Amino acid sequence: MAQKAKHVIFLTIDGFRPDFYLDSEWKTPNLRELMKDGAYAKGVNSVFPSMTYPSHTTIVTGVQPAKHGIFYNNIFTPDGAPQQPYWQDSSIHVPTIWKAAKAKGMTVASLYWPVSANAPVDYNIPDIGGLGDEVREQYSLPQGFYADVKKEVFGGVDKIDHGKNQNIAKIAAYVIKKSKPGLMTIHVFSVDGAEHGEGRYGARVQEAVADADEAVGIIVAALKEAGIWDSTVLLVGGDHGFYDVKKTISPNVWLKEAGLITDLKTGDWKAQFNSVGGSAYLYLKDPSDKAAANKVKTLLEAQPDSVKQYYRVISKEQLTKGGYNPNVAFALTGEHDASFSGSVTGNAVKPGKGGTHGHFPDTKNIRTGLIAHGPGIHKGAVIEEMNLRDMTPIMIKLLDIPFPKVDGKIPAGLLE
Repeated sequence: MAQKAKHVIFLTIDGFRPDFYLDSEWKTPNLRELMKDGAYAKGVNSVFPSMTYPSHTTIVTGVQPAKHGIFYNNIFTPDGAPQQPYWQDSSIHVPTIWKAAKAKGMTVASLYWPVSANAPVDYNIPDIGGLGDEVREQYSLPQGFYADVKKEVFGGVDKIDHGKNQNIAKIAAYVIKKSKPGLMTIHVFSVDGAEHGEGRYGARVQEAVADADEAVGIIVAALKEAGIWDSTVLLVGGDHGFYDVKKTISPNVWLKEAGLITDLKTGDWKAQFNSVGGSAYLYLKDPSDKAAANKVKTLLEAQPDSVKQYYRVISKEQLTKGGYNPNVAFALTGEHDASFSGSVTGNAVKPGKGGTHGHFPDTKNIRTGLIAHGPGIHKGAVIEEMNLRDMTPIMIKLLDIPFPKVDGKIPAGLLE
């Protein structure tokens, strides 16, 4: 097949849900315009955990976390020390679409994308978690690009307010007009922050969603101004949906009471959960310690129904089958608006508030969305259900890039 599109821009809105474009209560005129003139999905299944970093890595590799190696946002520390983010491109164990596009001779750009520091791209401002602005500036490409952006785009500010989605879109617009990239990945994230604060609905969420929609408008305008709108496929997607939080469960409290955790700092433990929002992962000090794993299962099973309603066990078999973290004995996913905490002390069950994600990707609320617009996209196509791993095959087909075998597939009817 000849190359369908000369340019592919993939914008992710962190915490993006299909109802943002399917329900008229949200202020998303730009998204609706793209949807009307393009194609969309009613739901996109995330990965497990349905967290930002593993999800975004699946989008650019086409494979599940067991293959790409990014299991959470942060790297698990068995001694309870503060966790650092996965942020270097070298953490990804498989080829990325950035590398493949670059090998084809395309100009490649990436803005605020997770796990992208030192990625083989021409323009880069990486998402580096909480490591600070100096690190972000140091790893931006080309050398001095971050300083240029502060000056050229924002009139000489000291600090870029990337909490505003429109500001990230303005940087994207600058790059689009300057270099007309063949492939560009962009990540905006204030919707996620608002949903963590307020849950699925609320004034802050409304504002952040409207801001993300304005960001889409800025990117569309830039593509038109650069004269490449008609040869560009614009994909607007996300990484995960969201759940409200009514309860917080700290399963390590039970493990401590049962003598499975004595002191994490000194390494005196047999089993512990690594909790990430809507899921928790059981690590065994000795991975072959079946007795410890069974003891934890018995503890979970022994809880009263009033507590058991808040979690579901995801077995080792389910983890293997789904292509998820191979280093854990099993996992828990939150039910009935429950989230997990890593606390080893205090009450195991407490009231919770706000919103979270991270759950096993088999429920509607945790799904994200996709809108696709441009040459090669089948106008009017509606995809009932697809997966995050399908994004890479879509992009490689549109750009006609050679790429190794992936786990995903192009949803039937999406492309012409």
